[in-house]
Amino acid sequence: QHGRLKIKSTAQQEEEKRKEREKKLKLYVTARDVCFSQRKEGVLDEEALQLTQQLLSSNPDFSTLWNYRREILIAPGDCEEDDVQKIYESELSFVERCLRQNPKSYGSWHHRGWVSARLPRPDWVRELSLCDRCLSLDERNFHCWDYRRVVVRMSGVAVDQELRFTDRLIGSNFSNYSSWHYRSTLLPLLHLESPEPLSPTPQLAKTSPRTNSHRVCEEQLLKEYELVQNAFFTDPNDQSAWFYYRWLLGRAEREEMISCVYVSREEERVAVCFSKPVHAVGLMLVLDGQPQQVEWRSVHPRLRHSPVWVCDLPPATISDIGNEHNLTVHWTENHTHRDCALYTGRSQSWCRDSATDLELFRSELSVEKTSVLQSELQTCNQLQELEPLNKWCLLTIVLLMRALDPLGYEKETGFHAVCLYGDLCSKFIIENTILKMEYAEVRVLPTLCHLDQLLLVTHINLSSNELERLPPQFCMLQCLEVLEADNNSIVDLEGVYQLPKLEEISLKNNKISKIEDLALLASCPKLRSLDLRGNPVTQMANFLSDIAKLLPSVTDLQL
Repeated sequence: QHGRLKIKSTAQQEEEKRKEREKKLKLYVTARDVCFSQRKEGVLDEEALQLTQQLLSSNPDFSTLWNYRREILIAPGDCEEDDVQKIYESELSFVERCLRQNPKSYGSWHHRGWVSARLPRPDWVRELSLCDRCLSLDERNFHCWDYRRVVVRMSGVAVDQELRFTDRLIGSNFSNYSSWHYRSTLLPLLHLESPEPLSPTPQLAKTSPRTNSHRVCEEQLLKEYELVQNAFFTDPNDQSAWFYYRWLLGRAEREEMISCVYVSREEERVAVCFSKPVHAVGLMLVLDGQPQQVEWRSVHPRLRHSPVWVCDLPPATISDIGNEHNLTVHWTENHTHRDCALYTGRSQSWCRDSATDLELFRSELSVEKTSVLQSELQTCNQLQELEPLNKWCLLTIVLLMRALDPLGYEKETGFHAVCLYGDLCSKFIIENTILKMEYAEVRVLPTLCHLDQLLLVTHINLSSNELERLPPQFCMLQCLEVLEADNNSIVDLEGVYQLPKLEEISLKNNKISKIEDLALLASCPKLRSLDLRGNPVTQMANFLSDIAKLLPSVTDLQL
């Protein structure tokens, strides 16, 4: 009837939309192919620039087209400064339109950084303003945060100005994780606890410093504690402030040093344990005042950076038990060394860094001032009374207790850790075992950690821990004589490699299914006893003859 609007059915509308999409896709693919063809032919003109603009306006995440566009922009060569300024300002306007379509377009942000760096007269105030607008729309736009850091470095913005910027964002939203993180990179630049004087208005350097290896001065830390406590008392379940709080309490990374030297007459081997994984360049051994020509190697070929390095001495160098020897391991890279005396009548000797035992496992939290940590622990305990189910608070309490007195709070931390994660219990048990110097025998829970600190352990029990493998780091147990790993799901023995003292292994009820899975045991020269009961490999045809060929030194085999 006349005067009435004809309403299309849903099926008709969907069909028309489908055809429209197909038409647009066909046009896009045609334009893309033309663009690729022109780039291959080396076409770098205005028409090609317009074509890339058309395509990128529809899809700003097309990295190849951004690359082509940069090639076109730099093609003219020498131009007047004003002309270059005009070209690149136009380019910034185009990129901004792309960002309105997709504020998280990696290609767009990367291209904007490239353009800004080539501008003869960049307007950094405008770029910071753009970042402010984008972050006000999405405070976790990581691409924008990355670009802002580039702008700040290139424009020489003062650190205190950026710190005030984070104040504003955190003040409006305590859950702004990106702002908390950015703040952690700024504080050490402005409030560094260092004997060297800082400039009146420090700026962000063009190469970022290793901020996590510097301590923030205590006066500023106390102010930060107050800020972050306001945050987690306001919303105890928001993890952003808790992560920042843990960073605040974190002390500097442990100094790279030689923490232990072990020497064995029988194997004529020296093992050196470092405070952290290193590449042992510049390691030198001096025996009785004479430098030795030895080859240092990691305990496992896969560990290029390892906390434990070993070397073999020439035959008959220290094997005579009637002689006394003095060894010194020099690490010339760090201008440090450690001495170790091998006395008459002793088959082995070691020298540990006992002075820092109490700080071994405090790397996550500060040990600077007990009174400050006690105050923080009291605050967290008050919050935990109000929020008994808050695991972030409980975890922080555990870490504070560990920082203050690992053994003194052993019972409390063990109880709290059970409420959190089983792996934490395992970690703390191993740490306390090491702190108590209980090296003869170690019994652990599911997590294998701090293996470098178990260099001197002779007997370890890993039974019933749901382990699937013994990783390469297991080779750090250079003094291990007995390994019990029954009732697990082990299929991989990669870590049982060249353990010079290993004599007994019990692997009952695991999942070793191929003779090849046992091949690395042949690298352990003293292995005499092997228990493989309950493993599929024992059911293979010719297993007895195969294992006899593979491990001729094993005289006690239980199947």
